[in-house]
Amino acid sequence: MVSLLEPNDATTKVVAETQLKNYVDFMSRFSSQLTSIENAIGCIANTNKDKRLHPITVLSKGEEKLSLMDVVTTENKILNKVLITFCSLCNEVVQLEEEAKCKFYNQLLFYGETGKLDESEDEEESSAHEQVSRILPLLQRLLCFVQRSREVLKNTIQQMAALYNKSFPQVIDVSQVHFSVIFQHLAILLRVLLTIDEIVANNSILQDHWNIYKGVVKSVRLNPAGFDVPPDKVVQMEKLVKKIDNLIMSSRLTMHCMEQDFDDSGIPVSKNTLFIEEFVINMRFLLSRLEPKLGENVCEVRHAIDFVSLSCLFALQSRMFHDVNKKLFRQIWDMSKKLPCVVLIGPVTWFIDKFFTDFLPAELQTIDAKSRDQCLQNRKNYLSAKIEALQREFQFYFFAVNQWLVTMTSSSGASQSLDDLTSRLKMYLEGISLGGRMRRTMENLLNLHVTLNKSMSVAVVLLICRFVSIIKSINDCYYRYSNQTTQNSIHILQRIQYQILSNVEGVKKKLISDKRYSNRRLDMLSALVLFSNNIDAVPTTQRLLVASLSLALANQSKLLRDEEYLHLMTQIQQLGVLSQTVAYAMQTTQLSTFYWHRGVLDHYFQHLHKETYDATDLHFMLAAVEDCVPCLKSTLHYHSCDVLVDNFRQDILSMFKQQFLEKLYKNVENDLRLSVHAHLKLDDRNPFRVGIKSLRQALSLSPLNFMGEFVDIKALTTHYLDQTFYNLTTVALHDWKTYGDMRKVATNRYQLKMQEVHLPNQQLEQGLDVLEIMRNIHVFVPKYLYNLSNQVFVEKWSNNKHLNTINIQHVANSIRTHGTGIINTTVNFTFQFLKKKFFIFSQFLFDEHIKSRLVKDIREFRNNCEKLKHQYPYESAERFNRGIRKLGVAEDGSSFLDQFRVLITQIGNAMGYIRMVRTGGLHFCSDAISFVPDLEEIINFEELAKADDISEEVNESFAQFDSSIGRLAKNVGEGSDYFRMLVDVFAPEFRDNKNMHLLNFYAIVPALTINFVEHVIICKEKMNKKNKIGAAFTDDGFAMGLAYILKLLDQNSQFDALHWFNSVTRKYATDAQQQNNKTSAPGSDDSEKLLQTRELALKRIILYRREFDLLYYSLSSARIFFRAGSSRSDQADNKTNEQATTGGAAKEDGAEEK
Repeated sequence: MVSLLEPNDATTKVVAETQLKNYVDFMSRFSSQLTSIENAIGCIANTNKDKRLHPITVLSKGEEKLSLMDVVTTENKILNKVLITFCSLCNEVVQLEEEAKCKFYNQLLFYGETGKLDESEDEEESSAHEQVSRILPLLQRLLCFVQRSREVLKNTIQQMAALYNKSFPQVIDVSQVHFSVIFQHLAILLRVLLTIDEIVANNSILQDHWNIYKGVVKSVRLNPAGFDVPPDKVVQMEKLVKKIDNLIMSSRLTMHCMEQDFDDSGIPVSKNTLFIEEFVINMRFLLSRLEPKLGENVCEVRHAIDFVSLSCLFALQSRMFHDVNKKLFRQIWDMSKKLPCVVLIGPVTWFIDKFFTDFLPAELQTIDAKSRDQCLQNRKNYLSAKIEALQREFQFYFFAVNQWLVTMTSSSGASQSLDDLTSRLKMYLEGISLGGRMRRTMENLLNLHVTLNKSMSVAVVLLICRFVSIIKSINDCYYRYSNQTTQNSIHILQRIQYQILSNVEGVKKKLISDKRYSNRRLDMLSALVLFSNNIDAVPTTQRLLVASLSLALANQSKLLRDEEYLHLMTQIQQLGVLSQTVAYAMQTTQLSTFYWHRGVLDHYFQHLHKETYDATDLHFMLAAVEDCVPCLKSTLHYHSCDVLVDNFRQDILSMFKQQFLEKLYKNVENDLRLSVHAHLKLDDRNPFRVGIKSLRQALSLSPLNFMGEFVDIKALTTHYLDQTFYNLTTVALHDWKTYGDMRKVATNRYQLKMQEVHLPNQQLEQGLDVLEIMRNIHVFVPKYLYNLSNQVFVEKWSNNKHLNTINIQHVANSIRTHGTGIINTTVNFTFQFLKKKFFIFSQFLFDEHIKSRLVKDIREFRNNCEKLKHQYPYESAERFNRGIRKLGVAEDGSSFLDQFRVLITQIGNAMGYIRMVRTGGLHFCSDAISFVPDLEEIINFEELAKADDISEEVNESFAQFDSSIGRLAKNVGEGSDYFRMLVDVFAPEFRDNKNMHLLNFYAIVPALTINFVEHVIICKEKMNKKNKIGAAFTDDGFAMGLAYILKLLDQNSQFDALHWFNSVTRKYATDAQQQNNKTSAPGSDDSEKLLQTRELALKRIILYRREFDLLYYSLSSARIFFRAGSSRSDQADNKTNEQATTGGAAKEDGAEEK
């Protein structure tokens, strides 16, 4: 009796289906809610391109948990042993290939690399043998790896020879069985060894360092005690070094495995005709299967690598059987014309002519010189044709990849139907195929240019970089949709498994229905059952290998047509790809090869700043460059692989900043300037005529993460503009509004968040540094004009929009900075400057032309003094001025008198500078002592401290304080009369009898004043003109210099005796009276013209009279500075000056009234 409480199978199934349905509904609702939340908060899934920020990923590759004994389970024990044997050997090959990729390829390939593009600095010998010492354990493991590979190769060959042998007892009937999978794995093993050989042969740094290391080992052997090494260890070391040198460094790993004795076990191999025939059959099958995939538009990287593997297998066949199969050789040779070169890894390129020359038996002379020349010419022709068609090829791939990306993006959801699964299978495989084909094109072009030593044009470089970017776009798409791809791949796997099992089921029924049982048919049936069991499971590498072997064993007696068998093999291959779709796609689009050609990035970045619309591909290019980081991290020759990674990062970022970022900064700045100054019409900015250069795309890029360092182009550009605008505003404060407008344009056009500089909109008070002026006083004096009343120096001329000025506050600020000690130093520098100028002054007055004219004018004035009413005639001074001009003029049109006037002006400017420095010092001292209550009664703190018996340190501090206050009070109260010092130091020399020629100086002053007034009028008229070169509104340095020299020569009274300014006043009053007396008939044309002429003449007279009066006032004021210490009566001079001033003013008023 059945209990009602016991579970029923049907009931359990219904409940399970119901629960599964509820779970699926729950996950669908949860997924939709999560998507809506992400959209609401702006966190859209799959928008992040940085793989480092996604530490959790889905791995779809199945891991085999069962041993091979548990997987190969049939009732046919002999069949089990055969399959287990060969499957184990193939698994060994797979493991050896994986070990070589992980532990040997990159470690040997990147040996000697520093991570820097420019490796001009040679390594020292000590560094060389240290690096070799670090990889010595690696080389020792490589010897073990080669030994293991040699044993696997030999065991596989002997096992196959034992199976295909007429002289040995038959284990199973394999007369119609072709284990092409085993031969394929043999080819893979040989290709792995060949790759290691080629890596070592192409690494010249490794070869050089190894030779140095051998010399070091030899030195140790000759003197082991000197290196503190036991002799027995040196012997062991020498044996190891010799073995490494003979096998690894000589690139003989592949040959070492091929040349071993395969007949030593008693199983005939080299003379086994059945095995030879089977070898040829499988070679033809593999070649015929590969040949359609070597077309130019369908060949991928893996297909080219497979061709190298089969070429290695053919070389093994030729050496093992001591014969070259002519038909196979011709077939391989013809196929090689489609593949002029094959990139094995990185910069290592494989050429079939070189390979066959090295590995085929030399006695057969298969490759001659003509064939090698033909191969070289084929490579050159291939490269030329490829470059010519590269633009068209890129356009084809560009549209194909974009179409694939659109399809991939639009079908990212869950699959809904069987047709949908079929289309997605095609889509996933197409993406991998596109990446493989473009990668092969890119690697071939780069390596062939290097191998053939042919220069690469910029256009080709840019096209290759665009190939790189679209390859990485495929990589990025697979990554962004990795979850959906993995989920859909599982469904596609199940669909393919179902299709395979359905097809095999019909064949199995056909085989079972045949009642003629035999050992062969039992083997076939057992193999089919094993095939179905492994297909109907997780597609691990081991199960797919067992399925391939069992299918080959089952395909006897024409059980499957050739098309069906190839289709099943293709589907098994698809299962291997789909079991790890994303990982396979990532591996296919991995571009670590780009490390060896990263020099093209320089041209790429240069082009990028010109064509910024390509900047959107920038993160793809940096991702391609970053692909080599795992390779750099696996290196062993450096004391730390992090050093290589850091060098590489800094090298690339430096190149990126120099060739792209800095030029982008300049482009943005220039664009902002041209936009703000568009009203000036500096150049044509019509985009239809000069083109348009958009910078917005580069600035709108999200921050780039390159090897853990973020590069925010927008933020860096903003910082550059902020810094530039701030610095330029501080230099030219009047341009603050222009840079403010540029900030607004940058914000509106490029969305840059600019910072306000908050600088004042007028000039700061620091001014030029007194110390700098002192050191360059010979440059300062001729470049600046002095104003006596305001005590300010104004720059003569500047290319800027403003003129520099120096006043008392500037000098006080400099003294506050440098201390009062610079005042005495300034006086000393000025003294040295005046010595040089007075030498020129003396030379001029000593000249015979000048001296004779002055003596003549003085004699004439003295003889006619009464007649002239003791007033020096204006006509004589004017005549002297014209006479000096007749002596000659300089290149700039100035006469000797002009140059003498400039000399006196420079002397006066120097004296004005001394006056300003002294006043600035007093200003500084008064500010410094402004907090002292009473300068008449200054408290002595030292005495107060002693009275209170304070510590010695405090007493010393108070003493220093009192000393400082005393000095300041003294400086404020007295100051130093530097003018008197400079008069006293030069006056004795000037008044010496040997300088008698200087006594005529007072006579040249009238002519100098006329020359000065004419010069000042010209300068002031230029103030209202557009061209302001030479314009000025003040030049009191002349009056200052004149007063100083008159004081030095003690000629003030002699000059006053000339009554020169009274003569000038009388002269212009007379001229004005003459103009007023001119009359003509009223109403006539002559009357009107005369009136205009008279008005112009009167204006001219008034202008000259005003300038003479200003000069008189300036000279009178300047002479006051030199009154103290005069050798003659100052009272008389004062009275004379006052009378002259009063008389001049009265006459001026009378003239104006007239």
